[in-house]
Amino acid sequence: MKRIVHGAGGNADVMQLVDDERPIPGPGEVLIEVHVAGVNRPDVLQRSGNYPPPKGASPYLGLEVAGVIAATGDGVDAWRVGDRVCALTPGGGYADYCVADARHCLPVPQGLSLLQGAALPETYLTVWANLFDRARLASGQSVLVHGGSSGIGLTAIQLAREFGATVYTTVGNAEKAQACVAAGARRAINYREEDFAVVVAEETAGQGVDIIIDMVGAPYIVRNIASLALEGCLVQLAFLEGSRFDFDATPVMLRRLTLTGSTLRARTAEQKAAIVSRLREKVWPVLEQGRCLPVIHAVFPLARAVEAHQLMESSRHIGKIMLVVKEGADAAR
Repeated sequence: MKRIVHGAGGNADVMQLVDDERPIPGPGEVLIEVHVAGVNRPDVLQRSGNYPPPKGASPYLGLEVAGVIAATGDGVDAWRVGDRVCALTPGGGYADYCVADARHCLPVPQGLSLLQGAALPETYLTVWANLFDRARLASGQSVLVHGGSSGIGLTAIQLAREFGATVYTTVGNAEKAQACVAAGARRAINYREEDFAVVVAEETAGQGVDIIIDMVGAPYIVRNIASLALEGCLVQLAFLEGSRFDFDATPVMLRRLTLTGSTLRARTAEQKAAIVSRLREKVWPVLEQGRCLPVIHAVFPLARAVEAHQLMESSRHIGKIMLVVKEGADAAR
């Protein structure tokens, strides 16, 4: 089979498409013939040498795929050869075949293509785990999503709105603002032209928002805390611009704020399986009704993974970037 390797890491052009042995599923695992793989920010960080995979994970890139079950390991009863699935993988998704924990697989939602299915696992699990499990989003609350035009951002906007929240977001240009409003944001704030803390205060009559989803980090910490309502929650998904803060934490105590965050890849297999189960129960019916669908910006063949990573690093995209591994998969339903 073919797979993408990145050696010791570096710029996007270190990635190469090479021949490799087809993996064999172990107990509790399935082998997936990959049709489409999603490109995610952790892939870029791993490729650059800044995000080593956790112990026991695959050393190769690719955290989400969609395709067809090609083989099952011992003890797998939920899936059969030929089933169409999308899956959260421990790595290795940029390949013709990859192995996944059977509990981390989901049926491709009815009516969605394999291309759309591959855009779901990493992004939707991340949003659910942080916005709903950690921040405990409830109907009637308000949310500020930073980086609203990213795959994570657009998913968070759509799911928050679907479950009854009012959503604000930050973006870098008018095109991205338009996409976020179309996804359900009440107000898209161009951070190049406006101070999001000032706008949030104006929009909420000085009360602030209940939840903030942030991927920026250090430059936003003071304004994030100022923008939270009483007993609000700041959820940190990444630190794209630094993780070290110097700020007065008194408001955290006086306004009973929560500062939290998480990563998905380092969680145990059991924890991931629990999130998969909640997502299938709560979100899959919504997707099958045609709502909260993934926004796909660009599709590249696997052999052009370098260009896909370069696009992600440019931040010009609005939504997901995908790699088609098997010809025709983008249209398969």
